[in-house]
Amino acid sequence: RAAAPVVKAGDRLPHATLRYFDEDDNLQSVATEELFGGKKAVLFAVPGAFTPTCSLKHLPTFLDRADEIRDKGVEVIACVAVNDHFVMRSWGEAVGAEGKILMLADGSAEFAQALGVELDLTDKGLGTRSRRYAMVVEDGVVTRLNLEEGGGFTISGAEDIVNAL
Repeated sequence: RAAAPVVKAGDRLPHATLRYFDEDDNLQSVATEELFGGKKAVLFAVPGAFTPTCSLKHLPTFLDRADEIRDKGVEVIACVAVNDHFVMRSWGEAVGAEGKILMLADGSAEFAQALGVELDLTDKGLGTRSRRYAMVVEDGVVTRLNLEEGGGFTISGAEDIVNAL
């Protein structure tokens, strides 16, 4: 299968099904069209839950600025990773994300591949993951994309997104 072209500002998010546990601890499956349609959202991706840069740097910026982001009209703040939904729930609980950030599982990298942002970390024992990014989505269309190169964390933090809103 040929790799999808890398998503860019102006593109509609591709169809994918993501999973999460709701506030009653029920597993939910949601299509990207349902999650992002008719809403202003911030979506950021990390290569892996519980990994050092993701846990100590990237996710905390969004936890710290979640209220400020919502004050700018954002209805959904979501974090996605190529991890299973149990891992994403545990990571969210460990960092206090409940009620602030929706922790989405892209367990089979379906969404990462559809966006063209898959990252092969097989040599590090991690398989296929997602590149790190942050994006603003309005009614399912990417209006801003800050996509990192390699393992970098320079343009995809909450501060960069707050400044773009």
